[in-house]
Amino acid sequence: MLEGYKIVLASNSPRRKELLGGLGLSFDVRTLSGIDESYPKELKGEDIPKYISGKKAEAYQQTMADDELIITADTIVYDNSEVLGKPKDAADAKRMLRQLSGHAHDVITGVSIVTKQKTVQFASVSKVYFADLTDEEIDFYIAEYKPFDKAGAYGIQEWIGFVGVTRIEGSYFNVMGLPVQRLYSELKKF
Repeated sequence: MLEGYKIVLASNSPRRKELLGGLGLSFDVRTLSGIDESYPKELKGEDIPKYISGKKAEAYQQTMADDELIITADTIVYDNSEVLGKPKDAADAKRMLRQLSGHAHDVITGVSIVTKQKTVQFASVSKVYFADLTDEEIDFYIAEYKPFDKAGAYGIQEWIGFVGVTRIEGSYFNVMGLPVQRLYSELKKF
């Protein structure tokens, strides 16, 4: 599979690196700083992370070799048509977790697979259901796990996922940041 391509994961995320590694593929990690992750405000749902992963891919395309295949991704937490990005501080994290407490939200990851000749994009959606969280639970999680690098202010693989997530519809790994089963299927077709 993918003979002749050097696979590059274009991401700072240790979770994405771990998840892609789980597929048993040989790959390098490459990161660029300063990529603009803004998007047109008229975009909704799946179109947002697909657009951002596409912008990331464009940034890497300028320096990629002919035999490279670049994978970029962007994950958002989407609740009542609002994007919950990475929290600015503890107060913002608490606001987000209070908002997510007691109901379902979508986690959407957009992925771009790019070579010099071809681009494939897709989005994966997982619905995550949260139990009612107390302020004490939220405060404990923020203090102990400092989820400031995570969309929606939580990592499902951390304590909050064990005590707060009641069920998921869709891919667990998508909620972690990379829908590896779907990525594998797309790479097989590539």
